[in-house]
Amino acid sequence: MASSIDFDFPGYVAARKGQAAARLREGAAYAYGGDLKVRAAMDRMRPVTLALEAGVRFWHSVGRNRLLGNAVRVSPRQFPKLAALDDQCAESLQIATPALYVSPQIPQLDSETLGTSDEVAIVLGTALPDSLTEPELLAVIGHACGHIQNNHVPYLTALYLLRKAGNLIVRWAAQPAILALQGWSRRAEITCDRAGLICSRSLDATVRSIVKRSLSAREFFANLNVDEYLAQLDAEQTGPSRFQELLAAHPSLPKRVKALRLFAGTTYFRSVMGEPVGAGTTKEACDAEVAELLTVLAARAGQAEQAEDE
Repeated sequence: MASSIDFDFPGYVAARKGQAAARLREGAAYAYGGDLKVRAAMDRMRPVTLALEAGVRFWHSVGRNRLLGNAVRVSPRQFPKLAALDDQCAESLQIATPALYVSPQIPQLDSETLGTSDEVAIVLGTALPDSLTEPELLAVIGHACGHIQNNHVPYLTALYLLRKAGNLIVRWAAQPAILALQGWSRRAEITCDRAGLICSRSLDATVRSIVKRSLSAREFFANLNVDEYLAQLDAEQTGPSRFQELLAAHPSLPKRVKALRLFAGTTYFRSVMGEPVGAGTTKEACDAEVAELLTVLAARAGQAEQAEDE
């Protein structure tokens, strides 16, 4: 099976030549600037480009069948509520309605957005439809649509391959790509949390969807004070846990929520909501605050600060 995903950089370049339309979608107006900057840098990193090629081969050879083989395709006749929410998110972000599935292969309150630039599948865990409210589901599906709109999907597929299909490739050889893609993924999550907020049009519902999915338990969440829980996590994130964040694909939960709340106060989001924009901050100012917020480690020198600042 390993031979089916052999790294082939010329093949990767050739595959991307037909992706011009998808590349035009990069950098949606709401996108976090750190996401765009790091992705541009990654496109010049050979370990990452090799991993992207492997991701394309993985999806077409075994990945798609593995993930979708027993999944249920969402349609007006199957999960009609989800189908309507999928259409609503696509309309909010002005993209084509993506293929949406519910699969037992995905952890119950998790989701994945995988495929290639030309073939994308949003896959929800089986517990999500019954565990989240309609606005919360809009935030989750909108988040996934944000990955599609900003051309994240090839990178997410490569990271999925490297982290969860390690038997198909030599893990130590892939470590540089894993570190680079996880560093980018933390920034990409900020972009797509914004997309989820635009689709749900509710900051509270979007925050609840993020926290509820992180806890993976609806009954536990019912007795939780969200703000107190986030403050607890923020206070406890000291010392080694900050190093652990370097190896994570998501920002810490308190940082992620704070970044989203900053975006909710921008003139851009206020205009989306039809609210007066006078008191809002610019997106550029928001991005600068988020970059400072997402700094994982204190810099010991100016160059180190630039490298670690998200």
